[in-house]
Amino acid sequence: MNNTVDLHIHSTSSDGIFTPSELVKIAADSQIAVIAIADHDSVDGIDEAIYSAAAFGITVIPAVELSVEYEKYHDVHLLGYWIDHTDPAFVRMLSLFRKTRESRGLQVIEKINLKLATEGRTPIESTEVMALAEGALGRPHIARILIEKGYSATMQDAFTNYLSPCNVPKEYLSFDAAIQEIIRIGGVPVLAHPQSMSRNREELAKIIREMSQQGLGGIEAFSTMGFDGDEGFLRQLAYSLGLAVTGGSDFHGTEEGLVMGKGRGNLHITTAILEALDKKRPARL
Repeated sequence: MNNTVDLHIHSTSSDGIFTPSELVKIAADSQIAVIAIADHDSVDGIDEAIYSAAAFGITVIPAVELSVEYEKYHDVHLLGYWIDHTDPAFVRMLSLFRKTRESRGLQVIEKINLKLATEGRTPIESTEVMALAEGALGRPHIARILIEKGYSATMQDAFTNYLSPCNVPKEYLSFDAAIQEIIRIGGVPVLAHPQSMSRNREELAKIIREMSQQGLGGIEAFSTMGFDGDEGFLRQLAYSLGLAVTGGSDFHGTEEGLVMGKGRGNLHITTAILEALDKKRPARL
């Protein structure tokens, strides 16, 4: 086993297509030493992953990815690492978010079916989609049904022609509330793929500087969204603010050409990043 890590992976407990056990097997086959299954608003896959990982000598870091709002920015993704995923209050909060997510998904399906009707196509059944969503229902589950029925050729095609025009707005946690909750359960809050907020580096530096003053513990400098020196810029920014640096592929199993541990071939993240991240772990409040 080498020292490769991937701290941003999704399972069937949110919008990935592989079970936690299958992800562990993929990691083992790919010689990845440490993974974090960071499902959207769900921790249901963590115990299965930890149990499965024992047979392969892989370390699984308990994690989650929360959708939050920060000022004018919507759908900001905040990762929490080394969380106590069994905390009752946190689990209840995620359960409420799952219900909201399912309601949103059903509304999206209704709008897609109206569009399909205008195209003379048979509607998709919500039961079909729910059967795929072992955890929190996500739009990729709907996309998979559209592909299976031959209405879309690829994930991108499904989003372009159906999911984006038929979208229903999400509900989000506030950034402050999410930060406080992750810290409360012993986790390290990390901003996922910062470039999704802004490609303007001056603007992004200002945002991250403000977030660090509100409890942010790290930023995902290594991601599939990085290009043109983003990694170096984000690493230097993190070091200047005393933030940990993390990274991951954001692997769901549905992205063409994206591989766990390597992204689209440009990622190489090692266990060297774990020491700084570990030092950011708070004492349990």
